[in-house]
Amino acid sequence: MPETSSDAIVTSLPPLATQAARLIELGVHELAGIPADELRTFAANAGGTEGGEGDALIAVHPDRVPASALAPLLRRDGKPGFVVVDMPDVDDFAPDTAELPEAPLYVVTGLDRGDRMANWSPEEALPALTAEGRSPLLLHEGIHWVLQQPPILERNRCFMTIGSRLRKPNGTLDARTPAIWISNGTGRDGRERRDAPKVGWCWWGNRHTWLGFASATGRGSGVQRQES
Repeated sequence: MPETSSDAIVTSLPPLATQAARLIELGVHELAGIPADELRTFAANAGGTEGGEGDALIAVHPDRVPASALAPLLRRDGKPGFVVVDMPDVDDFAPDTAELPEAPLYVVTGLDRGDRMANWSPEEALPALTAEGRSPLLLHEGIHWVLQQPPILERNRCFMTIGSRLRKPNGTLDARTPAIWISNGTGRDGRERRDAPKVGWCWWGNRHTWLGFASATGRGSGVQRQES
């Protein structure tokens, strides 16, 4: 297993106002039942969040817009994103350890694609991220990230979002863990979906050389700027 290191992928997200405009353009605010002006105001006020512009990602709470509604909004080479056919329960994957702000909108900071953990299993990656004080990204957060910064999803440099897990009725965790990668257009994906963004899953104990483990350092409802 590779050594743990701090070689986080440096990201420079669009300004929060630009992110809000992007979500409005895609109609995410309508899916979430959030007025466009409310989203713009949140973006204007959330700039005071620790990490600041360029390090903060706007996320809509999954209770407002599930992953299944966000995935088709992804685009790569003009092709829309999709959820694999054998994951009809994608929206049942929920935060397992992370606590989300009780608000329709929040910000995620300190994003890292987790390339250094490529070829690790989720079982190996989770305790390592926890020891670093990082929180594994949730599936809907990962989709929001790719919506705002499409180049972050690269061939052989894709990522898992193991903060979202599915609990069975008996309380045990499903062995599937969600991930976002690029379809090869094989099997049930269909040739027409080659190069499209893909929401799928991998087993908890399996390793993949082309999947890192996305994580963040914080989540918050935003800090409103004070008038001078």
